[in-house]
Parts: sequence; C-alpha cells; structure tokens
Amino acid sequence: MGAFVGLLAGLGLLLIWRSGPRAPQRKPTTISWATRRRDLLRQAGIGGVGPGQLFAVQVLAAVIAFVLVVAVTRTVAIAACFGVFGFFVPVLVVRRLRARRQGTLRELWPEAIDNLASAVRAGMSLPEGLSALAVRGPAELRAPFARFAANYRATGRFGTCLDALKDDLADPVGDRVCETMRVAREVGGSDLGTVLRTLSELLRADARTRAELEVRQGWVVNAARLAVAAPWVVLLLLGTQTTTLQAYDTAGGTLLLVIGAVVCAVAYRIMLHIGKLPEERRVLR
Repeated sequence: MGAFVGLLAGLGLLLIWRSGPRAPQRKPTTISWATRRRDLLRQAGIGGVGPGQLFAVQVLAAVIAFVLVVAVTRTVAIAACFGVFGFFVPVLVVRRLRARRQGTLRELWPEAIDNLASAVRAGMSLPEGLSALAVRGPAELRAPFARFAANYRATGRFGTCLDALKDDLADPVGDRVCETMRVAREVGGSDLGTVLRTLSELLRADARTRAELEVRQGWVVNAARLAVAAPWVVLLLLGTQTTTLQAYDTAGGTLLLVIGAVVCAVAYRIMLHIGKLPEERRVLR
C-alpha cells in the first residue's frame, strides 16, 4: 500500500513539474509565402494565376507607376514612393476581390446546404447529393461541384474527390461541409440532415450579424483610406510645380517623403487592424 501511495505521489510531482513553461510545446505549423498567395488567389476566384505571376504583375505595376510619375513630376524621389505604392496595388485588388467573393459565398452557402440536406432526406447518396449541387445549387458554386462530379465519375474515389473539392472551393464553410460528408461516409449516422440544417441556420445568423457590422464600419474604413490617400494626391499635384520639385530633390525632401510614407503605412495598417472583423480560418484544410 505504501509503495502504491509513493508511486501516485511521484507521478503527481512529475505532472506538476512538467506543467507550465516546462510543458512540451507543440510546434506551430507554418504556411509558406507561396501557399498563402495561392490561397489568396483561389479565395478571390482567380484561377490559372500562381504566386509567381502575381509577383510579376506587382513588379510591372511598380515600374509603370514609377515611369508615369517620373514623366509627370521629373522627380525620382516622388516617383519611387508611388512605385512602392504601385507594387502593392495588385495585392490590394486581389484582397478586395477575395472579400467580395467571401461575402457572396457567405450568403449562398445556407441555400447550398439546404439543397444538400434535402438530397440526403430524399435518400440520395452523398456523392449524388454533392453532384446535384452542380445543377440545383447557387450559380456561383455550381462550377466546383460540377468538377467534383466529373472527378468522381472518372475515379470513383470519394475521399480524393473531396480533397480536390476543398482545394477548389478554398472556403472555411466548404471545408466543414466536405469533412462532414467524409465523416458521414466513413462512420455513417442518421443525424446528417439535422447537422446540415443546424449549420445552415448558424451561417444565416452569422451573415446577418456580419452584414450589420460591415455597414456600420464601412464609412469609418473608407474615411480612413481617404485620409491616407489625400496627402499623396496633393503631393502629386504639387509635384508639377518647379519650386516643389527642387525642394524634394534634396536630401531633406527625400527624408521627408520616406518619413511620410512610413507614417502612412503604419497608420493604414492600424486602421485595418481596428476595422477588421474576425475571419474564419481554414482549420480543416
């Protein structure tokens, strides 16, 4: 009995010693730059474009902005600032497209899930229910499910086709739907229809709440963007005057431009962080 008590006491002390900062830490999974860019393009609905091509477009936009501003102002310092701005414009456009597409999908997923739940209640198999969304689902979601149906008819491998569908949709809700279908196919169960209806109701409530928040924060974000862009528009207009050009050709003028660019960049990032709504991440990718 005494040996058993000593064993429990030793085990308790070991667990206490291994807790806190000495506990084994789980290494976080890092996502490469190319993977993040690829996900950004897919979530924006831009197919056939890779991270390298997007980077080439950024370089081209920076060169075009630099050449145009040099032609207008004849000042390299001002042109360099606008060249840096031009380098980030394509990424901002892609992110804007992604936000617009995610907002559209957020409104369409409940309808697609309702159609899928109806197919399950009607006795259709899971591959048939997913394939039926290529015909009866929302127009924006028909193409990925049509590719899923074609892949399943060609291979007959449900798991592999689900992985391709998740990669094609590149959406957190799509990941949850695909993993729900995978579990239902492998484990079975009679609660799939209830799960899908519950998910549809939660997505509708989330879409309504997010729409209200976006309307309330939209004017604040737009005003902040205008406040950041206004000084550079004024600088571009003043750059057509000879006296202004001479002032910014000096070392002090260049330093002033650099400081202004850094302040605007930091203020813009702070504005985005304050006005950003929480986004659902793809944890089931």
